[in-house]
Amino acid sequence: MAAAGCVRSEDQFLCSICVEVFTDPVTIPCGHNFCKSCISEHWGVNVPYQCPMCKEVFNTKPQLKINTFISEMVAQFRHEAEHEAVVDHKNHEFVPLKDEHEEQKPDLKKTEAEIQQMIQERQLKIQEIQQSVELSQNAADTEEAEGVEVYTALMESVPRSLDQFKEKIQEKQRSTEKQAEDFIKELEQEICELKKRTAPSMKTWTKVSVRPPSYEGTVVRALYQLEDTLREDMKEKKEKVVEAELKRVQEYEMDVTLDPDTAHPNLLLSDDGKQVHYGDERKNLPDKPQRFCHGLCVVAKQSFSSGRFYFEVQVKGKTDWTLGVVSESINRKEGILPRPRFGYWTICLINGNLYIAAADPCVCLSVKSDLQKVGVFVDYEEGLVSFYDVDSSVLFYSFTGCCFSDKLLPIFDPGRSANPNAGGLNSAPLIITPVTH
Repeated sequence: MAAAGCVRSEDQFLCSICVEVFTDPVTIPCGHNFCKSCISEHWGVNVPYQCPMCKEVFNTKPQLKINTFISEMVAQFRHEAEHEAVVDHKNHEFVPLKDEHEEQKPDLKKTEAEIQQMIQERQLKIQEIQQSVELSQNAADTEEAEGVEVYTALMESVPRSLDQFKEKIQEKQRSTEKQAEDFIKELEQEICELKKRTAPSMKTWTKVSVRPPSYEGTVVRALYQLEDTLREDMKEKKEKVVEAELKRVQEYEMDVTLDPDTAHPNLLLSDDGKQVHYGDERKNLPDKPQRFCHGLCVVAKQSFSSGRFYFEVQVKGKTDWTLGVVSESINRKEGILPRPRFGYWTICLINGNLYIAAADPCVCLSVKSDLQKVGVFVDYEEGLVSFYDVDSSVLFYSFTGCCFSDKLLPIFDPGRSANPNAGGLNSAPLIITPVTH
């Protein structure tokens, strides 16, 4: 019966994720217990943070602390289990087979009960394993959905197929040819009217071709030239409008400087507070409430709760970065998904070639690969955050309809935490630059 008692006690100390006895047991806010490494790994691939047992969702990642009571109970259980195993082995005696059979005969009913108990315990473990597999599948589904989201956004930013692209070109060509055909018919009608007015020489007219063989080609070429002229004119006017728009928002330039009290311990700031880049050595800094401990971020000293403001940042020579504005009240101690619903309005560059707006869902941006300077404009009352390619005066993304209820601060992240310097390719700093008019 000692062995059966150990099995029943073991069930009380099983982690539902790994189905093993707890290692460093932690308790999350809903009351359920897990191995610290198991729940940390589970939350590493699942967003939002959710209890694997009761499915309760937590807005921020709970702080995990070892449950000393359960930890002590697990240690005691393991010690007792080892002791009982040794005692059972030492107390074993050899008896004649017949005598053993006679001794066990009265306990057949009890042995059946123990077998049933063992069956139930194994069925319970099967259920726990199936539940663990289901949790793993849910994690895989979530990761797949996020990947599909980014891939879909990327595919929507380019023509869906070569056939569609060709069809658009051919449709435009057909439209141009139709206009040329209508123009030719109109000219032919005018020729007929003119021939009627010159009746005395009609016989001569009938012997002459109505139009030169190359007349239609000449008209088509004229139409193409007109279309090209109009297109260039519209392009020039659009460029002037865009350039004027950038100059307008640049009038709201604010002097932005980095706040060292908020910088992640691995970030290095210049003395003038205008530059930030990643440093390999983690500095021993006071863990102030405003300091970032998870993301490689730093915010500006200046905050804004009304009006309009604008600043520019040089991103030249970098392969990864994040820029934008955040609410002053964001969680700076844990990993938070950078989305507007959590107080983030940012864009980022990933691996040197993928520009993304961290919206809901993410949006892949069409930005030229040699982007060197980004302008950020905020209109607090209008709920607007816009991003400009300063060198080409192009507005390439805007968050619109934002509901700001807190102070806003410019945020700077010079590299993703997984590989900040990208083997030296991303070592250049982010630089806050003055506006040049």
